[in-house]
Amino acid sequence: MKKATVKEAAMSKQSYFTEEHQMFRDALRKFLEKEAIPYFEQWEEEGLVPRGFWKKVGENGFLCSWIGEEYGGLGADFLFTVILNEELCRIGFGLGGLDLHSGIVVPYINNFGTEEQKRRYLPGCMSGDIITAIAMTEPGAGSDLASIRTTAIKEGDSYLLNGQKTFISNGIQSDVLVVVAKTNPKAVPAHKGISLFLVESDMPGFSRGRKLNKVGLHSQDTAELVFENVKVPAANLLGEEGNGFYHLMKELQQERILSVVGAQVAAEEMLRMTIEYVKEREAFGQPIGKFQNTQFKLAEMATHVQIGRTFLDDLIVKHMSGEELQKEVSMAKWWISDNARKMAPECMQLHGGYGYLEEYKIARWYRDIAVVPIYAGSNEIMKTIIAKKLGL
Repeated sequence: MKKATVKEAAMSKQSYFTEEHQMFRDALRKFLEKEAIPYFEQWEEEGLVPRGFWKKVGENGFLCSWIGEEYGGLGADFLFTVILNEELCRIGFGLGGLDLHSGIVVPYINNFGTEEQKRRYLPGCMSGDIITAIAMTEPGAGSDLASIRTTAIKEGDSYLLNGQKTFISNGIQSDVLVVVAKTNPKAVPAHKGISLFLVESDMPGFSRGRKLNKVGLHSQDTAELVFENVKVPAANLLGEEGNGFYHLMKELQQERILSVVGAQVAAEEMLRMTIEYVKEREAFGQPIGKFQNTQFKLAEMATHVQIGRTFLDDLIVKHMSGEELQKEVSMAKWWISDNARKMAPECMQLHGGYGYLEEYKIARWYRDIAVVPIYAGSNEIMKTIIAKKLGL
């Protein structure tokens, strides 16, 4: 879909999804109904989405559909990535590792990789043979990336990588990791010493620590990673040495938009299932949806959900047009994720005691949504960015 077409659709107040997009969504939904929904609860219990499912997603052309035709891809636009994100999130946030791979990590390779790196990794990323992760966060460094301690010191035609990472999504199953490290620990300012590397999981010195036991997102594997004198070939430097921080900042806009997509879908799903429930559940001789308190709460939530969707749709159109949206994306990341987090206990309350049972999906949403205001930049950081953009 061309950018002009997207803008025209938005201006005419019509959906920016074309018939081609809808065909992709329909095919994906049918696939997920058969290959994911019947097994998702089992994956939640096992704490892992099996590699076999990744392969099936790739074989059916749903992973990294945006990759160029020269690498065997479809060259699809960003809306295909949005659709994948939405449909996976509707089933459960535990499938978020596929979103991360397809819409966030692999674009680093495509946008900053050499031709050799692209030809080596992109086909496997698209087929599901290669699972990726991005290793930024450390035990002592999260939002403040400039304070990371992982180092990659040049020695001949290689870099010696040492450090630890934590909270790494896809950490257990990943084959290729985009690792953030300091190639110049003495750089002033510190962020100018940061570089990115493509680290393969079979490189000597790389090991996985604990598979972290999280409150939610049970089927998305999250791990600690350890790098002990990992000899990374200089050919695996991703982008320019010392420009890693700027590469990260360039990709954060899309990462945060996709995190907002997930939060918005969560809000929409919680609202939908709660409305369905209050229409059926009776108390004092009538559906609880007839009580004014229930109606007012759902009216408020429905309004917030609609405002969020309108805001998000506008951001997607502008992002596809190449606009810089740091302030607006930060606003959306904060407001939409916070709205979804606030909705979860309200929707659980309207489900009554049944909402506290694992058999009702609202219980899982209650757990899973709690992390969204934290990852992809905490909401406190979002407010700091907004304030700076306001000139404060």
